[in-house]
Amino acid sequence: MSDKDPSDVRLRSVRSFVLRAGRATAGQQRALTQLWPKYGVEFSPTALDLPTLFGRAAPRMLEIGFGAGEALLEFASAHPEIDCIGVEVHRPGVGRLLLGAEAATLSNLRVICHDAVEVLQHQLPPASIALVHIFFPDPWPKKRHHKRRLIQPAFVELLATVIAPGGTLRLATDWEPYAQHMREVIDASSAFANIAADAGFVARSAERTLTRFERRGQRLGHGVWDLEYRRTN
Repeated sequence: MSDKDPSDVRLRSVRSFVLRAGRATAGQQRALTQLWPKYGVEFSPTALDLPTLFGRAAPRMLEIGFGAGEALLEFASAHPEIDCIGVEVHRPGVGRLLLGAEAATLSNLRVICHDAVEVLQHQLPPASIALVHIFFPDPWPKKRHHKRRLIQPAFVELLATVIAPGGTLRLATDWEPYAQHMREVIDASSAFANIAADAGFVARSAERTLTRFERRGQRLGHGVWDLEYRRTN
C-alpha cells in the first residue's frame, strides 16, 4: 500500500455519485419518517460503538450503495447471526429498504444515508467489518468521468482499514471495462488477495441474490463479472 493517509480529504474532491431527482413514494417517505428511528443511524464524524448499536457482539457485514436494498434484505434475512450495515445516499432506496426490513421484522440491520467515503473515514472503527459487498456501482463509462468511479486506489486503502484481517470483499458489475478496472486496482493492493488468483473473476456467490436489475440485464444478454478478495494481514 502507499503511504497516503486514507483520511485525506482529497478523497472527497470528486464524488462517485450524483443525487438524482427521483422522488420517494408516499410509503417510502412514511418509512423515512416513522422507521428511521428504529433502523437509521445518523452520520457523525465519530466512531460508532457497534456492539451497543446492535445490542450484541457479532460478525458484521457492510453493503455500500445498496440501491433498492434487495440483496441486503436477502442477506440480512438469511443471516440473523450477522449484523448488517447498509450505506446509501439515495433516499427512495433507503425508504424501500426500511419498508422491507420492517416487513421482515429484522433486528440485525442498520442503515446510514450518507456518503460511503465519509462513513468509512469517520464512523466505522478499524477492522470492525468481516464482509463488504459492493454490487453494481455506477461504472461511469465515459472516459472523462472515470475519476468518479468508486473503486480507486485511495478508496481500496480506506476499505482495508475497516475490513478485519481474513475478511472478505465482494464486488459485481455488468460493465466489463469497469470489471477489469476494479480487478487491476484491487489486485495492485497488498491489503487484498484475489481468491480467484490468475483467473481473476469468480462465479456469482450464493450470497448475492439476483436483483430485478440483474434479471433484466440477463434478458438483454448482459454479462456480469464477480470479484472476491480476502483481506490479508
